[in-house]
Amino acid sequence: MDFADDAAKYSVEDVDTIVKNAIAGCLTDVTYNAKKVTDWTNHIVDNCLRELQSLNKPFKYIITCIIMQKNGAGLNTSATMFWDPEKDNYCQVPWENQNMHCIVTVYGCAVNIDNTHELD
Repeated sequence: MDFADDAAKYSVEDVDTIVKNAIAGCLTDVTYNAKKVTDWTNHIVDNCLRELQSLNKPFKYIITCIIMQKNGAGLNTSATMFWDPEKDNYCQVPWENQNMHCIVTVYGCAVNIDNTHELD
């Protein structure tokens, strides 16, 4: 598969849509409940991964999900990457309602397909 081909590129737009749908499907019309946060984060991450895999793109995905109650406290996140900027990428989707914040980040690391060799 040639990375010049759009089918093999990380599409931030596709990932953004997948993440927004996963968040909306889980957190729409809910009130923050600390006892449910683990289930919510797992649900969001699992749904994102399932949909990303269905795209059949040559990527390994790393997904993080943060859910935090809105209580006036600050939240800072930071990430750094050492990767191929021509092939790898990420998408971060912030979401909030009246009582919570959610931030989902999806990193896409291209599977090294440039060095594949046919066996003789």
